[in-house]
Amino acid sequence: MGRVNEMRLIARIAQMYHVERKRQAEIAEIMHMSQATVSRMLKRAEQEDIVRTTVIPPPGTFAELETALRERYKLTEAIVIDCSEDRDGAIMARIGEAAAHFLEVTLQQDEIIGVSSWSQTILRMVDNIHPLKNAKAKYIVQILGGMGDASVQTHATQLTARLAKLTGGEPRLLLVQGITSSREAKLVMLADPVVRETMDLFGRLSLAIVGIGAVEPSELLARSGNVFSRQEMAMLHEAGAVGEISYRFYDKDGKPVETPLNDRVIGLSLEQLRKTDRVMALAGGESKTQAIAGALKLGVIDVLVTDKFTAARLTA
Repeated sequence: MGRVNEMRLIARIAQMYHVERKRQAEIAEIMHMSQATVSRMLKRAEQEDIVRTTVIPPPGTFAELETALRERYKLTEAIVIDCSEDRDGAIMARIGEAAAHFLEVTLQQDEIIGVSSWSQTILRMVDNIHPLKNAKAKYIVQILGGMGDASVQTHATQLTARLAKLTGGEPRLLLVQGITSSREAKLVMLADPVVRETMDLFGRLSLAIVGIGAVEPSELLARSGNVFSRQEMAMLHEAGAVGEISYRFYDKDGKPVETPLNDRVIGLSLEQLRKTDRVMALAGGESKTQAIAGALKLGVIDVLVTDKFTAARLTA
């Protein structure tokens, strides 16, 4: 009977704390025992399965998919959004909303944020951010050359400038092409002190916000003129490339694909991305599933924001 009496008392303490919402100090006073004893009994209540914690995910959330993504790809956080249809436009909008909220609540004081400014999904995120009153970023840094065709050039510049205004940071633009015509042309551009000043911040990023692309460029990138030729794209395919982050390509196993094309890209390298404190990737859609899977195997992404359809494919 000794154990039964012990369990009855532990259950009563647990009831007072969890059901009656009494503080531990109150329970100690009522029951004439020390607060340390109350604390020990509450722990025992969990160990003895008297108290069980149940988290009921709200409608429209996907805790099981998020857990599966975190465990399979060793992510710090996975955010899976609801979407009525597996269509790129709808998916980008919802991912942007979720990413905006996550950034708002996790942004720390004086963060140095790197942002890939040719991503339509990141643009959707910026569209949904509310001006921040407390935490202020220090710099918002373009991590891929932001110069391009005039019809879309303003898009890349405004994305960086708007994010800087919303977060209270100072914009640092990378006013060169993302892809140069030759290695020599790249070296000339890198000699510019203003370009060097921006790129020197790559090693100090506390957060990088990136998109994930398939080997074929997105509509926005294609319109910007920052693209490789058909022959060069064929070379990437032959080398096993399945996707890219800021024009750094990798294969389905998450291994970087090294080609001479790498020498013509002005932007953050995968090694620099790996050294960044926190990397948040925004991507979804059937056409990008293989690219996202490869990116997750790179081991550089900490937080993934994606849709329920893509999450299901990634964890199947």
